[in-house]
Amino acid sequence: MANCFCHWRRALICVCTPFISLALLLVYIMVMLCTAISSVPGTMPQNPHFVAPGTFKNESYAPLPKSFWDTNLPGQAIWNRLQLTIERRFNPILRPNKRMRGFKNSICNESILKNVYSEVTDANKNDDNLPQQIKDFQRYMHRRDYPLLLQPDGVCGAGAQDEKEPPLLLLAIKSTLLNFKNRHVIRQTWGQGGWVDGHKRNSNGGGYVRRVFLLGKENTDELGVDLSEILQMESKRYGDLLQWDFRDTFFNLTLKDVLFWKWFSSSCGQTSFVFKGDDDVFVNTPNMLSYLKGEIKKLQAHETMKGFMVGDVIVSALPNRANKSKYYVPESFFKGQYPSYAGGGGVVYSGLLAKRLHDVSERVTLYPIDDVYVGMCMVRLNAGPVHHPAFLTFDFRGKEEDQLCSYHGILLVHRRLPNQVLKLWANMKQTEAQCLDMPLRGADRRNTTAVS
Repeated sequence: MANCFCHWRRALICVCTPFISLALLLVYIMVMLCTAISSVPGTMPQNPHFVAPGTFKNESYAPLPKSFWDTNLPGQAIWNRLQLTIERRFNPILRPNKRMRGFKNSICNESILKNVYSEVTDANKNDDNLPQQIKDFQRYMHRRDYPLLLQPDGVCGAGAQDEKEPPLLLLAIKSTLLNFKNRHVIRQTWGQGGWVDGHKRNSNGGGYVRRVFLLGKENTDELGVDLSEILQMESKRYGDLLQWDFRDTFFNLTLKDVLFWKWFSSSCGQTSFVFKGDDDVFVNTPNMLSYLKGEIKKLQAHETMKGFMVGDVIVSALPNRANKSKYYVPESFFKGQYPSYAGGGGVVYSGLLAKRLHDVSERVTLYPIDDVYVGMCMVRLNAGPVHHPAFLTFDFRGKEEDQLCSYHGILLVHRRLPNQVLKLWANMKQTEAQCLDMPLRGADRRNTTAVS
């Protein structure tokens, strides 16, 4: 009996020992793995220049250029420090161990932005050397929310009362309080609302157009007169003014973009395209409508529209360091090269992109040059503007303007006075039959150039 018991005990030991050893080995491996993981820092390694791989599943995040991600903070310019601080605090790619619940709402919180701003500016003591216009901009650059003083009668700008289809184009025109004549002439010419026929050279037809002028608030002490009542009368008559309660200065033009995107996202759900431009340009609206209808008809148009922006694209630009220029940005405020951006008098982008720009702009520090800021937001969306030669930001070349049909082949030309706009519009109507076959400028090229 004893021999039998010993036999079974030896057999049990022989069978169980390998399993027990394997279990102990697994426990050992797990302990070693946990120890190794716990010793890894919670933040990502900071290389001299870090470019996000774009693994975070959010289309608003895209690989960024070095100018956004330079982590060499000592002595860095104010804007660069602000942008990097925002990225480090709120970007899940840079903070992988932080669960950012309600992230989209928290970044909009001005108190958070103000705290970030205070951290950076308190550490930067050289701002006494900044020019006054930069100081004024810097003082309020954390603010994103200003009350509306005037807004259009229509849901999405002034247009026809009996539209039979969603608007094809919203004309969002940056203006100032004193430019009454510019606005009046635009309403009579290229900025007419309602149904507008396309160019008769093709069968793309036309579309419904709406119009809105974007304004801030003037300093009545500097003007010497309060014109707010006159502006209210203009708004009541035409119903196309969108005015916010911020000081209307050159460096605050960026606010018009940011606040317009917010307003558009809540008021213009079905509008296909936006023309954003200045009130001193001339736009060939029939050409614009035909061109945009043609873009919609292209294959995969919906995907293309998510990042669609077209204009006169400027690449490899550097900040203007001439201290007498209105574009002057000192090196202590911003360092780096500008992204590609659509410059000057006007640009066209899709309604889908306008909403995406609204979302992403909440994570890009305001910049005093509005066109450059839009380019910065486009980089964050991993998108780029498309260059089209029919956008003449810097006017015609040579004697091209002297040709009879020159204005029939463009989409936009910059810097035209109100009396010039009236004459140009009348001349276009008079020469319409003669210039019926005038192609769009650059139409002989196979494709326009995409720049990213």
